Amino acid sequence: MKVLLVGSGGREHALAWKIKQSRHCTHLFCAPGNAGISKLATCVPIKADDIEELVKFAHDMRVELTVVGPEAPLAAGIVDRFQQEALPVFGPTRAAAQLEASKSFAKTIMRKKNVPTAQAKRVHDAESAIAALAEFKPPYVIKADGLAAGKGVTIAPTRQEAEQAIREAMVDRVFGEAGSLVLLEEFLDGEELSIFGLSDGRKVLPMVPAQDHKRIFDRDQGPNTGGMGAYSPVPQAPAGIIEETVRRVMCPVVEGMAEQGTPYKGVLYAGLVMTTEGIKVIEFNCRFGDPETQVVLPRLQEDLLLLMLECIGTGLRSDRLAFTDDAAVCVVASSGGYPGPYKNGYPITGLDEAEKGGALVFHAGTKASDGTVLTAGGRVLNVIGRGKDLAGAAGQAYAALDKLSFEGMHYRRDIASRALNREGGST
Repeated sequence: MKVLLVGSGGREHALAWKIKQSRHCTHLFCAPGNAGISKLATCVPIKADDIEELVKFAHDMRVELTVVGPEAPLAAGIVDRFQQEALPVFGPTRAAAQLEASKSFAKTIMRKKNVPTAQAKRVHDAESAIAALAEFKPPYVIKADGLAAGKGVTIAPTRQEAEQAIREAMVDRVFGEAGSLVLLEEFLDGEELSIFGLSDGRKVLPMVPAQDHKRIFDRDQGPNTGGMGAYSPVPQAPAGIIEETVRRVMCPVVEGMAEQGTPYKGVLYAGLVMTTEGIKVIEFNCRFGDPETQVVLPRLQEDLLLLMLECIGTGLRSDRLAFTDDAAVCVVASSGGYPGPYKNGYPITGLDEAEKGGALVFHAGTKASDGTVLTAGGRVLNVIGRGKDLAGAAGQAYAALDKLSFEGMHYRRDIASRALNREGGST
């Protein structure tokens, strides 16, 4: 069958790599794709948010399934538009995607279904938000309500920094319209964890947990990014965490969405904190996470394409997904200056050599020009090591990174260190 994948990042490269493994995939298109994806798929120059052109392309090429990678087109209603044209598409509708597109919407659903999460207050203007800080203890958590490319959350140690974050979001509009509404939240202390669940609108099949690293520098220093690395499994997660997440978080939310007439079909991403009181939800995403996808999919032993078709068609048939016992570690190589201003267009060397030792290199922000691969984004490459344990996987990833180079290249050198320190290993 012909498949169209929408997106251009490292998550999409990982999805392309996995979808291409299905014997049912006869041809893979990607819009717009990147230099790495072009080796697996026919890349077409259509932007991920150009919904009408994507619809036209799917009709013209007789695409039998469209898979939407990023959140922005989902929030804009790409699934609804494809459904209007009777074009099969994997992902939640615009109404269902509000679980990510509006943090206040997600809080409402969680309260209704008694899903454990942080206490929060919604505020509509900077003056009210600053006054409401008195209701919370430091560190203060300030969240832009809408989509902000993973960068709309500020954890402020002091009242002064919290007020500054509020003004940046609501007055300076550094996140655009996403910051016109802000949530102040109780700070949740504990390690974070990500779990994906495939949903057909009624049933949820969970995937293995992963943990990502949001801060730009080692030891979790510096500003938040879209993600600088991830690993799976997460040995410090308590036993039964997957079953508990399905029972207390995913199933109630999917049930709540169905009850209000907005059934959730697609991937439900639960961002969790493991607190002393048990798991609590930080946020939901309406798509595969990035860079967690890059360590979860290499461990998946199922045909992802068939699972996607079941989600939107017949319904999920199995009760459990199969994963390898191996470990995977992803390290993100970013442009100098990211997540602030950075320059693009630098040649990347060592791509072929990096994969010779068994590592995977998924492109996140690249483009091809006259036979040369150039940087074209803040997060440029995802290097994934695999091994029988996290120490071996991390070692493979960092050995591959030693062979890669581009101007200003930056990456963290402590990905998976929290887990490795517990096990007596090191990166």
